Amino acid sequence: QLQLVESGGGLVQPGGSLRLSCAASGFTLDNYAIGWFRQAPGKERKGVSCISASDGSTVYADSVKGRFTISRDNAKNTVYLQMNSLKPEDTAVYYCAAREGHIATLRSRDYDYWGQGTQVTVSS
Repeated sequence: QLQLVESGGGLVQPGGSLRLSCAASGFTLDNYAIGWFRQAPGKERKGVSCISASDGSTVYADSVKGRFTISRDNAKNTVYLQMNSLKPEDTAVYYCAAREGHIATLRSRDYDYWGQGTQVTVSS
């Protein structure tokens, strides 16, 4: 069974850091592009960052550029999202998603498989 599981969310103060993990089971991530998305209460799901399968190229939403870093460890079948300098507006449920093929995008409709999400709350 193909599955993605996010972890690493939690409560953090503004300016703090968290590292989210997205672990795959039932398939290997080598040939999949991976995206991170987030959804705040009452708002639509938005792309945060993505990483391609071929050359590891990355894309970031303007709102997180310079603060978030996406990376992948194919040996561990895991993708990470390092989040630094967190702001209250980063509060959301964060989801990872996998897309067959190598091209990564920030469009949720392009992705085939989704995790269950992990809550990130930035508050003092």
